[in-house]
Amino acid sequence: MRPPFASANAPSMADSLPNINFGFDELRDRMARFTARFDDVIEKGRKRVLEERNQFRMNVAELQEDQRMKAKDIEILALKSATHVQGLEKEALETAEMEAAIASVSAQHNARATERDRLRQQIEDTQKSIGQRVDAQREHANRLDTQARFNVPELDFWQSYLCLRIEGAGMEDRLNFVYTHVDERDWEREAWFELSMGRREYEVLRCQPKLEPSAIQKSLDRLNEGRNLGAFLKDMRELFVAATKHGGRG
Repeated sequence: MRPPFASANAPSMADSLPNINFGFDELRDRMARFTARFDDVIEKGRKRVLEERNQFRMNVAELQEDQRMKAKDIEILALKSATHVQGLEKEALETAEMEAAIASVSAQHNARATERDRLRQQIEDTQKSIGQRVDAQREHANRLDTQARFNVPELDFWQSYLCLRIEGAGMEDRLNFVYTHVDERDWEREAWFELSMGRREYEVLRCQPKLEPSAIQKSLDRLNEGRNLGAFLKDMRELFVAATKHGGRG
């Protein structure tokens, strides 16, 4: 037999079960408070990390700046040290140069004193030598004057004709024959030769301007053979004229 339908107001089976309170609301509240505290801890931790990181960066920046300043100080000190060393080297160099200059001046003073004494002695010797040469030339001129009296008219002719003058050479048996009017570019220019007559064979010891030795010897050979001094003087003049025409300045 089928049981009768329950009426609408009849209690359900669920209503007949016991009422159990699991505390979900309290648990939800506790979870909410825990979440809030956890978020707060996380936020504070994040802020602390950020602050510590910023402080670390600041500390690193300060250390870098301090290191840069110290490097700059080291560079300045190194520059000052180098400048000081250069100053010391310069002072040492100047001292050495000054000492060298003092030594050089002292050496020059001593050398000049020695040179002065030498020049004094040389002047004295030269004066004596000049006096002796003057006396010798005077004596030689007197002797030549005596020896050449017989030939004075001829020598006067050649001296005038050849623009020639005769001088003592400072030694016995030597004469200088000096010509002018041998250079058409300079009539006052002189040409001369020194003739040695101390031996049987005459010799030309020096001449100015320079002449070809072979040409001089050729004229000397004619002089030594014929003893014609006038012809020899004429030959020498012609040699000097030819030399000046070819640009010989001696």
